[in-house]
Amino acid sequence: MGKISVEELSKHNTVDDAWIVINGTVWDVTKFAPTHPGGSEIIHEYLGGDASNAYNEVHGPSVAEKHLDASENKGRLDESTVTDEWRSKQADQHEGSTPLPEEGRPPLDAIINLHDFEEAAKRTHSRKTWAFQMTAANDCFTRDANADFYKRIWFRPRVMVGVKNATTQATVLGQKFKLPIFSSPAALAKLSHPEGELAMARGLAASGSTIIACANASYSFAEIAGALPANHPIFYQLYMNKDRSISENLIKEVSKNPNLKAITVTADLPVVGKREDDERVKIEATYKASKNMQSQNVKRDNKGSGLARATGSFIDPDLKWEDITWLKSITDVPIFVKGIQCAADARKALDYGCAGIYISNHGGRAVDTAQPSILTLLEIQANCPEVLEQMEVFIDGGIRRGTDVLKAICLGASAVCLGRPFLYAVGYGQEGVEHAVEIIRDELETAMQMIGITSLDQAHPGLLNTSELDPYVYRGDTHPWARKIVRRNLQTRPLKSKL
Repeated sequence: MGKISVEELSKHNTVDDAWIVINGTVWDVTKFAPTHPGGSEIIHEYLGGDASNAYNEVHGPSVAEKHLDASENKGRLDESTVTDEWRSKQADQHEGSTPLPEEGRPPLDAIINLHDFEEAAKRTHSRKTWAFQMTAANDCFTRDANADFYKRIWFRPRVMVGVKNATTQATVLGQKFKLPIFSSPAALAKLSHPEGELAMARGLAASGSTIIACANASYSFAEIAGALPANHPIFYQLYMNKDRSISENLIKEVSKNPNLKAITVTADLPVVGKREDDERVKIEATYKASKNMQSQNVKRDNKGSGLARATGSFIDPDLKWEDITWLKSITDVPIFVKGIQCAADARKALDYGCAGIYISNHGGRAVDTAQPSILTLLEIQANCPEVLEQMEVFIDGGIRRGTDVLKAICLGASAVCLGRPFLYAVGYGQEGVEHAVEIIRDELETAMQMIGITSLDQAHPGLLNTSELDPYVYRGDTHPWARKIVRRNLQTRPLKSKL
């Protein structure tokens, strides 16, 4: 395979003849660009040029080779033809998400709770990265209510019961973990740290937990699983692709891993929500407004150009419950439905044979004013507690303290998942993730002892006072008093005769 000169590369700069450079390798992305999970526009910004900086910011080194056919590898860029002027032009086209100076980051031993990690990220993340990670849909009411509703549940401690020896150990799907706290499947962790999900996976495993690998991760599932110790359990999160053959091949591939404990199918994001902070920064914070006139002919999404919309463009909005049956026909890995937001859907997941449910409103990033996750768990308790008895139950959204974890466990959750806190913590690499886990593990253990239990299987709703939230809990699947209005044929103003 020969070398490609800059002059030759620059000739292939149209959507019908599209070449780009990624880390020295020239790829023909003509066929791939329209199917790119992040949308074709991102790729079209770099036609006939070098996309390495933009690629490396969010992807691991093997992603290109995984998704592009070997026949699309045109060879290596001939470095002898690269001029300073050409390099300057490529650098000018890419406006990256360079973090702020490290001196702005407090030392890890100064971090004493998960809120401190958030504050550190706010001070050191680039504007684009911060907007992508912290933003939520519209006015962020659901994001904020997720956390607020935990504060409105009160403990009813038991005393003088002997709590000297307490353990946070839990068993999920037959697997023992040091604590029932996993990572939510959060995308593009490489924005926080060069090792992204690899550092996160190592930190969680070292702490007796594990990662739910995201379909939109910076690294492939194989790379993330490879970062874990031998035989360590892992979970995988799936977004259903508009091209079902892609999802099918992906499921079959990840199912080959004997340590995969479950696949969580995300259902709460059929389309990407409006995340205004992300939209304001816009995708140009990573992919600057194109200087390639060809990309001006590409149809743009009028809904906005934030990073979230770009990376979610492949998601199939036509996902249905029947697809669970199809998924179960192509894998023997247990299936969870992620994004349960009412008791009726929890019951449906059980009826369709799911091994578990994952209560989530996508951290408030789906539809704004969706009810807080902990309220959904209360609704399931009130309407179909048998679901909690027959399936594993994960929950995320607003969990920042060990007390939050304990409240969810008392109400029937098997485990809780943290998204943003681990994205913030991994800014410190593996060590940061380990520190974050230890903080919340210690808080959980302390809270357990304070309310009079020494193991999580002793947790129960009687240890809580939920009276502030009880009026919000729906009983039944319909509105308690309002009914759907179907208007009858109403009279309209009669037309005047022309006679």
